[in-house]
Amino acid sequence: MDVKPQQLPAIEPRHVDPHAYPQGIAFLDGQYLPMSEAKISVLDWGFLHSDATYDTVHVWNGAFFRLDLHIERFFSGLERLRMSIPFDRAGVTEILHNCVALSGHRSAYVEMLCTRGASPNFSRDPRDATNRFMAFAVPFGSVANPEQLERGLHVSISQRVRIPPASIDPAIKNYHWLDLVCGLYDAYDNNAETALLLDFNGNVAEGPGFNVFAVKNGRLATPATGVLPGITRRSVFDLCAEAGLVAEAVIVSVDALLGADEVFITSTAGGIMPVTKIDGTDVANGKVGPVTTRLKDAYWAKHDDPDWSMPVTYP
Repeated sequence: MDVKPQQLPAIEPRHVDPHAYPQGIAFLDGQYLPMSEAKISVLDWGFLHSDATYDTVHVWNGAFFRLDLHIERFFSGLERLRMSIPFDRAGVTEILHNCVALSGHRSAYVEMLCTRGASPNFSRDPRDATNRFMAFAVPFGSVANPEQLERGLHVSISQRVRIPPASIDPAIKNYHWLDLVCGLYDAYDNNAETALLLDFNGNVAEGPGFNVFAVKNGRLATPATGVLPGITRRSVFDLCAEAGLVAEAVIVSVDALLGADEVFITSTAGGIMPVTKIDGTDVANGKVGPVTTRLKDAYWAKHDDPDWSMPVTYP
């Protein structure tokens, strides 16, 4: 389906509250809208039951980063949740490009999502709902702010257990975040800035929107089970292969994390971000480590690699 953007004057917001909505453009029900006008029904299963899947990609310096991998993961989630949308991969790609182009953002956080939708008669049968696709582009935001990126994040390990894979396949990116949100409040109570949750065996899992890596004697380890296989996580594996570093997806115990030489987290919202304090104790010497710095620099350099990026055509 060919979805062409309207001219900018046609999408000027009627009522915009800058304190409530970020500046950006959404695609909903076949049209492009200011973020303040993009609405869903309160009867949508995505709202009522968190019955939705989504994916996020970022734009940096006017180009998408690893968009093809995000598109593939999104369509995989649709298939596993038995959802369908009226667009193929090329159609979704075009919509995301249009959202960014119309927003004018050179650095953006871009999301594609599908909810189960609403049932015409408030049916309890999910098969009666009409699936609903939407997308949006807003200014880029990071898990870590500039100060935290410079000195490293302070993290707390919550004793809360991440939803196990037997309940929800972690490969399906979803909005089941209450365990993560509760973990964040645990972290705030412990004077930390973000949290890591445990898996069902008491080992390290993941945090709110990010994976974690531990570096020991030059080797990298990241939790293998009970986590979303993040695109930035995959990028670390790719970068390590190019740099001759060993990176493995394995069981990472709490003791292994606490005893690491370096720790960093990975997310589309921020890239590779150092961690220098866990539960109030310094990671090694409390400084951002050389492996983290090397990979972080390589990661951002890849944003200029045409094999990893896709330029946006702005009006």
